Amino acid sequence: MKTEKWEELDVRLSDPVLKTLRQLRFLDMTPVQAACIPLLLSGKDVAAEAVTGSGKTLAFLVPLLEILQKRPDKWKTIEVGAIIISPTRELATQISEILEKFLEKLPSLKQVLLVGGVTLKEDAENLKKGVNIIVATPGRLEDILSNCSSINLNLCIKSLEFLVLDEADRLLDLGFSATLDSILSYLPRLRRTGLFSATQTKELQQLIRAGLRNPALVVVKEKSNISTPVNLNNSYTIVQPEHKLSIMIDFIRSIGFKTKYMIFLSTCACVDYFSRVIQVLLPSINVLALHGKMKSKRYKIFDEFRQAENGILICTDVMARGIDISEINWVLQYDPPSTASSFVHRCGRTARIGNEGNALLFLLETEDAYVDFVKRNQKVELQQIKTKPNVNIIEECLQCMRHLQQKDRLMFDKANRAFVSYIQSYSKHECSLILRLKDIDMGKLAMGFGLLKMPKMPELKGKDVSFFVSPEIDINAIPYANKQRELHRIEKLTKYQNTGIWSTNHKRKRKQTESWSESKKKKLERQEKRNKRKEKKKLKQEVSTTSSKKKRKQIKEEDLEELAKDIALIKKFKKKKISQEEFDAAFGV
Repeated sequence: MKTEKWEELDVRLSDPVLKTLRQLRFLDMTPVQAACIPLLLSGKDVAAEAVTGSGKTLAFLVPLLEILQKRPDKWKTIEVGAIIISPTRELATQISEILEKFLEKLPSLKQVLLVGGVTLKEDAENLKKGVNIIVATPGRLEDILSNCSSINLNLCIKSLEFLVLDEADRLLDLGFSATLDSILSYLPRLRRTGLFSATQTKELQQLIRAGLRNPALVVVKEKSNISTPVNLNNSYTIVQPEHKLSIMIDFIRSIGFKTKYMIFLSTCACVDYFSRVIQVLLPSINVLALHGKMKSKRYKIFDEFRQAENGILICTDVMARGIDISEINWVLQYDPPSTASSFVHRCGRTARIGNEGNALLFLLETEDAYVDFVKRNQKVELQQIKTKPNVNIIEECLQCMRHLQQKDRLMFDKANRAFVSYIQSYSKHECSLILRLKDIDMGKLAMGFGLLKMPKMPELKGKDVSFFVSPEIDINAIPYANKQRELHRIEKLTKYQNTGIWSTNHKRKRKQTESWSESKKKKLERQEKRNKRKEKKKLKQEVSTTSSKKKRKQIKEEDLEELAKDIALIKKFKKKKISQEEFDAAFGV
């Protein structure tokens, strides 16, 4: 990869910026930085596409700081010159931390981080202390712009010089399109805009047309035929559903614990369940869990993993984009990601900015077509690694999962939720033509989750689950470790045994089971009643409309008759056929 020195830029960078770059050991520019910085400094809008880990953050932070410094007028204490919008709070926090390093040498500029996890009041107080640069997630920024009355941020952004949309494709994937439109409506049109992404989509092209003025398009790839870093070793292995966990545990043990791993799972419930199982199976390494439903804990966990020398972070795709954690040696994809582009972003958590890295995808035998799909769709070549199931580790994993569930009913609940969420997520997969739920042996899959019994769900109706072997235990006898929760469950269980009704809470009661035919009959009756109500309402509206029309018509005819009489009187008076007294009397004067 060809690199250039920061001093080789056509426009000389300011001393504080150059000193910080040296301090952070960013001695050379990456291709995306060399391409974007001159364009932004010359006043152009830029839409940049570059592989993950290519140094996009500095590609917008350096010109942003130069633009703000070179304004002739000094920035006021509360006057926003730049806004950086990022899809997740982890990425926004990471950008804010890098920016803070530069601002240590630029005391005249102040930044504020606006993300979830704190109240609007706290954010408003921080803004009042002084702000020139805002780093934010889209939801929180829109909230401050439209709902925070204690500070009028709309007035503070009138002098905006530079807007950055980081990981723009991810912003759209997460459904922030309407939010971005709302934010853009508050911003001045005469500004510079930088849009940075790792992949191009149709929605992204629409955003470029809407938010940028004649942008310069920058596409930086290390090789034209691949979309992941050159120094990333991409591989896959074929496993049976019931052996997947044991093979992954065996693989991690063979690599060792003096390194960092990221394990990607498909759902939050799977992260909650398997993180606890892996903590027990691998006690020699620190295992952390992170997913999108964790609100206040997320950044603390993320920061703990980032600071650690080794460990495992088990997460969903909330951690697949833009996050820069040093020395991640292995990315393990336990499940194929829900979108093809997420595959590239997951792999991009390793092999960042010149470092070497490895990524391994676990595929079931029924999912082998995914290898060719990724090659065609994302231009990623995967090399196969042969793995063999170890009978002892298979038994160890199964015993561990089932022991945890029997020890605490909460783990039993988590196991079932994880299994159900996995199946529901799989059925909605973007690649449903090649990853088909009906091809999976549900019995084997349930054994892979270590379930104690098969849950009841529509997707299992008529499926062969003969491979599943349930242990001979009384499921109702499994207690919660939490004594208060267990006491509440015992009360409900006793009531159910006496009445046949399982209450979900004190107010609502679960309906007793009824036959399908009875249920269908009641459903048709309800539908018929709804239709009758609709017809009655429609008829009432029609009668009301007809009546009002007649009334209006009647009033109109009476008015016309009255007017005609008045005109006739005026004509008679003009022709002196009636006297003044008669005319006045007729008009009631």
